[in-house]
Amino acid sequence: MKTTKKFTAAILFTLALFTFNGAKAQETPKYDQGFRLGFGLSGGYATEDPYKAAVGGDVRLQYDLTKRYSITLTTGYNHIFVSESDGKDLGFIPVKAGLKAFIWNDQFYLTGEAGAAFSVANNYNQTSLLLAPGIGYATKYIDISARYEHYSDFKTINNDGTPGQGFGQVALRLAYGFKL
Repeated sequence: MKTTKKFTAAILFTLALFTFNGAKAQETPKYDQGFRLGFGLSGGYATEDPYKAAVGGDVRLQYDLTKRYSITLTTGYNHIFVSESDGKDLGFIPVKAGLKAFIWNDQFYLTGEAGAAFSVANNYNQTSLLLAPGIGYATKYIDISARYEHYSDFKTINNDGTPGQGFGQVALRLAYGFKL
């Protein structure tokens, strides 16, 4: 008798579980995965000497894996200014891949990107590892974000005047994007 009650309870529990999962699946509409393309402008400030202000433009391809997670590929051009007495400006092409995770209201997100920065200005033949965490807000067409980018291999000047290596940039980005 006890075995029959346990068996019946197990069957009822299993049916209830399938009914609950089925109802939940019906309430959640299937997310339409797809690509987005965005064009952005950014401005920022470098964190180490001799670099100063920075401006840039980029193109970002985003693939929405789910409603909350996307992968990104970003490239463009960044120009970091140096005062004339400290040398020549640095221009480079960043190439980054990353993950974007929407954390609140499907509009606020955290992002992390990694890649390389290829110098292209003033005969500076250096490529640097590039790491870029950020936070942002995106609507259907507009994307506003703040990020920190670290370039580990570009030359700098230490506080004591000796040559150093690696610097960062704090930047704001304003972009227009759309579904493909």
